[in-house]
Amino acid sequence: MVGPVGLVVFGLIAYPLFSALYMSLTDKAIGAAGSFVGLGNFAALLRDSIFLQALRNAALYTIVAVAIKAVAGLGLAVALAALGERAAVLRALLLLPWVVPVSITALAWWWMFDPMFSVINWVLRAIGLQDAGIPWLADSTWARVAVILVNVWRGLPFFATVFLAGLLSIPREFYEAAETDGAGPVQSFVRVTLPLMRPILSLVVLYSTVMTVADFEIIYILTRGGPLNRTHLFATYAFQVGLEGTLIGRGAAIVLWMFPVLVVASYLTLRIVRRGEEYG
Repeated sequence: MVGPVGLVVFGLIAYPLFSALYMSLTDKAIGAAGSFVGLGNFAALLRDSIFLQALRNAALYTIVAVAIKAVAGLGLAVALAALGERAAVLRALLLLPWVVPVSITALAWWWMFDPMFSVINWVLRAIGLQDAGIPWLADSTWARVAVILVNVWRGLPFFATVFLAGLLSIPREFYEAAETDGAGPVQSFVRVTLPLMRPILSLVVLYSTVMTVADFEIIYILTRGGPLNRTHLFATYAFQVGLEGTLIGRGAAIVLWMFPVLVVASYLTLRIVRRGEEYG
């Protein structure tokens, strides 16, 4: 009974992983067999200024985007929980950014960031906040802001929905006991809500960290890693080197560099989860 599932897991996860690991140890290029070079690709990446820039970009992109989604998602979930059944329509609309395909989302935002027809710049000029408009995708700083904004817009519904489910699962008796002890809304949130929500918070943050570090569609459609490589992540730089640059071995090594980052993030998050369970 487990055999078919095992074949699917092997075909879609295990085989591609080991294949990428093997190719990362060779100098394979498109149209050429390549030879074994050991850890040469990984060592060369440590001397690659663009890869080091992509590493810094990934850290900034992930930390800022996940932090904003976590804080804003929790705040939105608390607001929806307070509204109760009156927010039924809002809950349905909230899921739209999450269920729409990433490519369509990125293309829509690319049009809104367009220097000639930017709706955002038009609004800013209309209300008097900007005269010349913001070069969203042409300036390296604003390009970082733009890709983080799109990632937050897409991922916020997931955070809010999961957090809302967690909030609604907390028994009302805990809040009544806190009120009896004289706790106000803020104290109840800090002493009751956050400790009980810690496992859910940790797991959602872990999932979002994995997905954000491995992001490709948003970056590729909006900036393709530019300007000046300031928005390159592991996936986009691996695509540029491995497929567009034909260096398959080097591209596989770039992708595999994500694993140490994800291992560290997973370890820290799971430690927080265990502490939350012990506290509960």
